[in-house]
Amino acid sequence: MTKIAIWCRHQGDNLIGIGTQIPWHVKSDFQRFRRITTGQTLVAGQKTYESFPGRTLPDRKIFVLTQEEGYEVSDPQNHRAVNDIRFFKDYEGDLYIAGGASVYRLFMTGGSKLLPDVVVDCVYHGKLNPDAKGEPVVITDCVNVLFEKYRQISSDYELDDVTTSVWIKKGEFVDQNVLKRIVQAIEKGME
Repeated sequence: MTKIAIWCRHQGDNLIGIGTQIPWHVKSDFQRFRRITTGQTLVAGQKTYESFPGRTLPDRKIFVLTQEEGYEVSDPQNHRAVNDIRFFKDYEGDLYIAGGASVYRLFMTGGSKLLPDVVVDCVYHGKLNPDAKGEPVVITDCVNVLFEKYRQISSDYELDDVTTSVWIKKGEFVDQNVLKRIVQAIEKGME
């Protein structure tokens, strides 16, 4: 089993959202996320899940991490509500952690059995949407864990004001097939 966290944060402040919105729109970033996660199993918090168009993403299974007992998912055949992060400690398949901030924090600071094996770190260098309203959502604590416990294994991939790099946990073996698939998905978008 491999756990992979994927995020896109704003350079300098580690902001990933304002209120319920991503305060930038970079088509190639969304396409990269789709290429990496298609056919995979995602973990998303309830707010992130509800931000997906139609509360789904095609060709993906989704675990919705929520505190709401009895939470109803939009596609019970492919989605499942989970109320306890410990469910993922011994999960057998690969997991792609798609956010939001509280979900990233739970995995990045939740101990060795939850800590992702791989982080796909995307950093947006452009301007924020001035019309985005709400509280800033930052993941600085997760980025600090990234710099402390991981090492970068890829080049920096630059496209449309986004730098993407792949990091793995220091001292750990990571399934090479998973890494190869992630890097190929990133590089495909560079063509």
